[in-house]
Amino acid sequence: MSEPRKLAVEAALAAGRIQKERADNIGEIHYKGEINLVTEVDLLCEKEIIGRIKKEFPSHAFLAEESGATAGDADHLWVIDPIDGTVNYAHGYPCYCVSIGYQCRGEVVVGVIYNPCLDELFVAEKGKGVTLNGKPISVSTTTELKKSLLATGFAYDINESSINNLNHFRNFIKACQALRRPGSAAMDLCYTAMGRFEGFWELKLHPWDYAAGWLMVEEAGGQVTRFDGSPFQMGDRSVLASNGHIHQDMVALLQQGSG
Repeated sequence: MSEPRKLAVEAALAAGRIQKERADNIGEIHYKGEINLVTEVDLLCEKEIIGRIKKEFPSHAFLAEESGATAGDADHLWVIDPIDGTVNYAHGYPCYCVSIGYQCRGEVVVGVIYNPCLDELFVAEKGKGVTLNGKPISVSTTTELKKSLLATGFAYDINESSINNLNHFRNFIKACQALRRPGSAAMDLCYTAMGRFEGFWELKLHPWDYAAGWLMVEEAGGQVTRFDGSPFQMGDRSVLASNGHIHQDMVALLQQGSG
């Protein structure tokens, strides 16, 4: 196991322990927008993760949801979401996770996502596959959109913006077997990687939402692109991920709703 992978696993598990210990005592809640919140636990978890990584790699750079960008060696960037699914966490809804991605020279090479509610630890390393609790996982073999379970999410500006995913939601819910909206993009990507979902799409995401999960899907044999099927890049805001078999069907539906 590489040192960044080992460190990411240890940091994710440590943050997950904090989340479990504080589940009934989340402390103060602050709002970054009308419905976009951050809890005291988010900040504690982010501090724990960054502190552990800095101890081993003091020169590395960071991009974290709560503290933003921290200067350092740009060839080594850690992309961190201390709690992906904070609204779920604040309401006691058991769908949230820790997400840590490590980007080396512009490429995400390590991804670790830990779901403390189900004690699910997803670990991916570039070229070495992806595991759930130590066992290899792969995307589903479903080839028909009509037999596919899909997932999506909605941005926090849904009340203010006309670009709100409702058009895509309407199109997909009529075309697939069923559609879910769990509230954690990182978990949606993990579940696409392991075959629980056949596909996932979402608008207006940030790198900390998808860095680790992006690697999970690709290492599990799936496909991640922009909505039009073109290559996905760090910094893109709209993500389409699938088992690969239904990808072009999803692209076609997303293009129908693009206007």
